[in-house]
Amino acid sequence: MKMNLSDSEWKLMNRLWEFAPRTITELTAAVKAETGWSKNTVITMLSRLEAKGAIRHEEGVRAKQYFPAIPREDAAIAETESFLSKVYGGSLGLMVSNLVENRALTEADIAELSAILERAGGEEA
Repeated sequence: MKMNLSDSEWKLMNRLWEFAPRTITELTAAVKAETGWSKNTVITMLSRLEAKGAIRHEEGVRAKQYFPAIPREDAAIAETESFLSKVYGGSLGLMVSNLVENRALTEADIAELSAILERAGGEEA
């Protein structure tokens, strides 16, 4: 699945993954403090997300009800692959090496990576 979500689109998607369905009014209220977006901005963002296939809506009694059309995990995988491709030429090793060289990994991060590699059949880092 190839779906690039903007930072703004992630804000709305996270609200829908937290609780769905939501109306335009509910979504506007949910992101207002963080973003300052008006109802019109939210409507525009929802239209973009729907065009991408990330959300869907159903006609409600008084308002449209919006639902995520993709699981959070699928969006996260697509975003990770896009990031790796864009920034590191698709190389996971280069990314991890960069994090290690810049001391951006905590002991907890290293333990988590070791456990992941062990589960994958690799050797501990």
